[in-house]
Amino acid sequence: MDHLTAYDAILFPSDGRPPSLVQLMTSPMSMPTHHASYTTSPSRMPHPEVHMDYIAEGLGPRAWKYQLVEALDGMNRKFANPYIIFYPTVSRDGMPFPINKTIRDIQGRSFKEEIAWRGNIVVAKYRDNPFSSMIDASMADFPLLKNYFLTHGSPSSRF
Repeated sequence: MDHLTAYDAILFPSDGRPPSLVQLMTSPMSMPTHHASYTTSPSRMPHPEVHMDYIAEGLGPRAWKYQLVEALDGMNRKFANPYIIFYPTVSRDGMPFPINKTIRDIQGRSFKEEIAWRGNIVVAKYRDNPFSSMIDASMADFPLLKNYFLTHGSPSSRF
């Protein structure tokens, strides 16, 4: 029987509440998907959609995408434990997701609506490969993520 494994991840809620730790459930992947291209070792499919409001139901990993954060601008070396940012892409009603007020507040005067992060954002941490070696994140990771969000818009706005 397939078993679920949970990892601590950070949720940046779109409604302006402070970021918090959530349990990011993962399940074994039975067949390759577009998210499994990083590794040939046994992978786990994360389920960030559980924490994403207004996301299309029944699409699973086709309703969200991810962005890897391996270093901050100006760093000479990559993080020993990089981050993976999950963001929603397919809404339940076809409308755009609401602008993420939490990240908008972090960006302050550098906020640009055309590259705004939208919907609830879930950030996990990994060791070697994003889908085979996730590890627990903690609120101690928040300052690094805050720095990233301060200077980076959503990749979904570039399509």
